[in-house]
Amino acid sequence: MDFFVARYASVLAVMTTLLLPSVASATTVLRCQVEQGGSTRVVEATPTTDPYQVRAIDINGRFRFKAVMVGDATHIDYIKLYVYDQSARQPRLLHEARYTTPVAATPPTFQTGVNYVYAPYLEREMQYQCLLTEIAP
Repeated sequence: MDFFVARYASVLAVMTTLLLPSVASATTVLRCQVEQGGSTRVVEATPTTDPYQVRAIDINGRFRFKAVMVGDATHIDYIKLYVYDQSARQPRLLHEARYTTPVAATPPTFQTGVNYVYAPYLEREMQYQCLLTEIAP
């Protein structure tokens, strides 16, 4: 009889594991909306431990945008946002914003507001705003 009880318990455990949805933690994502020249682009950044590996994204061949979120899944140390002018030789830094310990709530709440960045010539303008959110796996 003990054999049947043990067998029933193990079958029940396997079925429960297969039938119930798995509970996984959400991922923290910094979602930035970048507007330039009449087009809009969404750039997403996830936590990283190496900010130097994050690449700047080309925005219409005129600007480059880089969003860096340093930390891990449980704690964000800081967020840095960079905008570069896409010059003929190499990109030049136009704007840098640094936000230290932006996450104090669960779920995280952080928003930059709208930032306007202007190129030093040709009257080019770029706008961006970022929002820190959690997305389900």
